[in-house]
Amino acid sequence: MHTLDTNSVIYYLKGLPAVAISIEAIYAQGGAIYISAITEAELFSFSGLTEEESARIDAFLKTVFIVPIDSRIARLMGMIRRVYHLKTPDSAIAATTLFTGSTLLTRNIRDFKRVNEIRVQKI
Repeated sequence: MHTLDTNSVIYYLKGLPAVAISIEAIYAQGGAIYISAITEAELFSFSGLTEEESARIDAFLKTVFIVPIDSRIARLMGMIRRVYHLKTPDSAIAATTLFTGSTLLTRNIRDFKRVNEIRVQKI
């Protein structure tokens, strides 16, 4: 089980070989892939997002489990933000990783490696 950080999804959608190989291997093994609802929001927040890019995002989102930010996630976010001083979006992604018991795949190791409660892997 893996949770993808927003930057991992962006690099995957852009076809960055190292990221694409890693994520495709998870799909091939039938592994679960999670993203936080905040990642969905971030993906659609880019100015100049084209209809084609939006369609690619939609197609990708159909292949993952989107974890909503409910009260349980919000409380985990609050704890992570309080203890580790992460920004709110990163706290949501870390909380999603903790809640799902998965490993976070990210290119942003620096911020997430401080969160002792989660497993982080560079992609």
